[in-house]
Amino acid sequence: MEWVNALVQGLLLGGLYALLACGLSLVFGVMRTVNIAHGDLAVFAAFLGLVVVERTGLHPAVSIVAVVPVMAAAGYALQRGLLGPALARGEIAPLLVTFGLAVVLQNVLQELFSADTQSLDSGGFATASLRLTDQLAVGWLPLVTFAVGVGAVAAVQLVLSRTRLGRAMRATSDDPEAAGLMGIDNRHVYGIATAIALATVGLAGVFLGMRTQFSPTLGPLVLIFAFEAVIIGGLGSLWGTLAGGIVLGVAQTIGAQVQPAYGVLAGHLVFLVVLGLRPQGLFPRTVTT
Repeated sequence: MEWVNALVQGLLLGGLYALLACGLSLVFGVMRTVNIAHGDLAVFAAFLGLVVVERTGLHPAVSIVAVVPVMAAAGYALQRGLLGPALARGEIAPLLVTFGLAVVLQNVLQELFSADTQSLDSGGFATASLRLTDQLAVGWLPLVTFAVGVGAVAAVQLVLSRTRLGRAMRATSDDPEAAGLMGIDNRHVYGIATAIALATVGLAGVFLGMRTQFSPTLGPLVLIFAFEAVIIGGLGSLWGTLAGGIVLGVAQTIGAQVQPAYGVLAGHLVFLVVLGLRPQGLFPRTVTT
């Protein structure tokens, strides 16, 4: 039963990783670039949730109502003011810009909140559980996080595949020049895509803060987990990202079951194996198809 429990907990952890990776996958699928600051933006969202909770006394889950719109607006402004001009200068420029943004975010957060670890106290919700059998129970917080992760992936995929905005994103990703000739404002489409991506980052940051402790320097580790989920699932594939997050989460919990110190290492090893044997990922399909 211990192994079954590890498998279930890994599945639920994979939902958090998928939520963290959803925006990263979307940005790559639409703009063909990797946001190096993705993890630090998630940590920024967690600190933003902390500020909302401390100032208003709201439950951390309710702080999403404030955090998500702020992150979406920041994403649009970031794309139009910083990333858009960088994209026009070639493939390397956006990587350098987002790397610089990550460094700035880490230092600003450390100046504002110090290097101490923080957490979003969700009270009894963090310890409440749903008993499945006499020997197996799942926490409500991991279960809700998993459901939100699946819902976020499904919602973004639905926007891409069934809406006019999604068609504009697909057209812009496939051929920006042709899309421009058809009257599509590429800069606005990229801005909306980044806004959606950072909205999911806002969700992920709040749930990350409720599930674990965080500090200004956690961003790079969050980026690694998100990036591994995207690579395992297949670059640009949203459903693949969900599968990649689950594979990564299960690998970590199974590794921890063998030996507590092997948890994160097992996830990295699975990532390397997938990268070596199937570099296109388990489910290679772009979000624009």
